[in-house]
Amino acid sequence: MRLRNRLLAVLFLSAVVSLPALAADDFPQRPLKIIVPFPPGAGPDNVARLIARHLQDAFGQTVLVENRAGALGSIGAQEVARSAPDGYTLLMGTNTTHASNVATFRSLPYDPVKDFAPVIRTTTTAMVLLVNPKFAARDLPQFLDYARAHPNLTGGYGSGASQISIAQLQSRGGLSVVAASYRGVPQAMTDVMAGVIDLTFGDFSVAIPQMQGGTLRGIGVTSAARNELTPGLPALSEAMPGFEATIWYGLFAPAGTPAAVVDRLYAECAKYLAMPETRTKLADVGVIVAPLAPTEFGAFVKSEVVRWSAEVKAAGIEPQ
Repeated sequence: MRLRNRLLAVLFLSAVVSLPALAADDFPQRPLKIIVPFPPGAGPDNVARLIARHLQDAFGQTVLVENRAGALGSIGAQEVARSAPDGYTLLMGTNTTHASNVATFRSLPYDPVKDFAPVIRTTTTAMVLLVNPKFAARDLPQFLDYARAHPNLTGGYGSGASQISIAQLQSRGGLSVVAASYRGVPQAMTDVMAGVIDLTFGDFSVAIPQMQGGTLRGIGVTSAARNELTPGLPALSEAMPGFEATIWYGLFAPAGTPAAVVDRLYAECAKYLAMPETRTKLADVGVIVAPLAPTEFGAFVKSEVVRWSAEVKAAGIEPQ
């Protein structure tokens, strides 16, 4: 009898251990959801929708994109962190949700390292310092001269990178800027176009179309050097040494998601990002393909928490 019970126990444990693998082999069996913690039209939203379209075709399952904007992305990130670890709810995270928020919030409702399983870093990009076309300055030298002669310019931010960039205008450029928080970068850009505020920093994906359409004027970029997507604009570091805010997007699942499910999601996303037409599509929305595999991406996130925490401190930003 004891032997029989032991055999039954071994068989039961074997079945339990094999469940994640079996689930991964059959994944997915129902619709998936990608939560974007920023508004529609923002850079992460554009990338998430392109990837969702591909995954939907590849998996033969509906892939929904839902926007959960607010609190610099922490609302949407928290929702995914608390979701079932089965691969059906994913987050399009950024350096804001998974790096700078650690330093800009006194009490972040999730841990960007412990609460997530990195799937893939998808892309990198930068931001553009944007003003209204009627703004007195037309280029970077004129902007700096005008800003120094007119203190207390108003600036809007809707992400960690845009907040830090405004702070760097003060710490590295010696300018006086009154900063206001928005639900997302597109909302801040709208107020610049309307003349409500003087400036903002917009992701390439949302800034470039507005510059091309003449509704906003680009002054300079936040990448360390001039960027291939905007060769005519100077890097802000050319006039303000040390100025940099290179940003990234990537997919995350909740911590505890089976490794085989993460690997399946990674493989399909990596396949899509390697397609030449994908690189063109993503360049059209202002981002550069820069994939990292799950293990590499996890190590990268840890290093980014350190880097962006140092940037927040250097910029003199007080935690909320």
